[in-house]
Amino acid sequence: MLLLQFSTSHYCRKARLALGYKQISYRVENLTPGLHILKVKPLSGLTTLPVLLPEQSDLPPVIADSTQIFHFLDSYCPAPNLAIADPQLNSEVWALEDWLDESIGIAARFVYYAFRAGEGKAIDASLSNQLIIQTVRWQYGITAERVKLAASRLEVALTFLAFRWQEGKYLVGDRLTAADLAAAALLSPLALIPLYRQNYPWLFDRIAQIHRLCGEPLPPGLEEG
Repeated sequence: MLLLQFSTSHYCRKARLALGYKQISYRVENLTPGLHILKVKPLSGLTTLPVLLPEQSDLPPVIADSTQIFHFLDSYCPAPNLAIADPQLNSEVWALEDWLDESIGIAARFVYYAFRAGEGKAIDASLSNQLIIQTVRWQYGITAERVKLAASRLEVALTFLAFRWQEGKYLVGDRLTAADLAAAALLSPLALIPLYRQNYPWLFDRIAQIHRLCGEPLPPGLEEG
C-alpha cells in the first residue's frame, strides 16, 4: 500500500497510526503542499491528504480522507478492529472520531501554526519553513481571533478527554479504538508548545503510549533521546 501524505500533517499521522496498529506494511510518498493538487485531485477528486492507494486489483484503487481510511482498513484487516461490536458504544466511537476530526484537529492546527509563526519561530527559523507556515496560515485563514476561539475549544476538549483518557483507560470501552487513534494524532502538534506540555502532561504520556503501541515514531516534541 502507498500512503500519499504531507510529512508534518497530523491528519496523515492519523492514517499512519491506524496502519501501524493493524501492522499493515505500507510505503509513504511525501508531497509538496500546493503542488500536491496536481497528483491528488485526478486520483480522488479532492485536494486533501492523506490518500491511500491499496495497489491491489481486488481492492478500491483510492481511499481519500483519514476517516474513510479507518473504515477501509477495518474491512481489509478486521483485527484489531477500530470499531466496537456493541452498537451504542460504536456510535460513540465514531461520534468522537468525527468531533476530533472536524473540530479539535482543526483547532490544534490553528493554535500550532500561530505558535510557530510567533513564539515558536526559533524551532525552525529557516526561510523555507517560515514560508510554509505563512502559506498554511493564509490557506486556512488563521487569524488572531480564530486562534483565540481555537484555544478555547481545545481547553474544553482537553477537560473532557481528561475524564476519559486516564492511565490505563480508553475513550470508549475497554480497548483502543478509532477515537483514541484520532486523539493521539490530532492533538500531537501541541507537543511542541511549552504551555500545553506544562499543563497537560497526562495528554502527552498517552499520545506517546499510543504511538509506541502502533510502532509510529513519536511526534516532534516527544522524541526520545
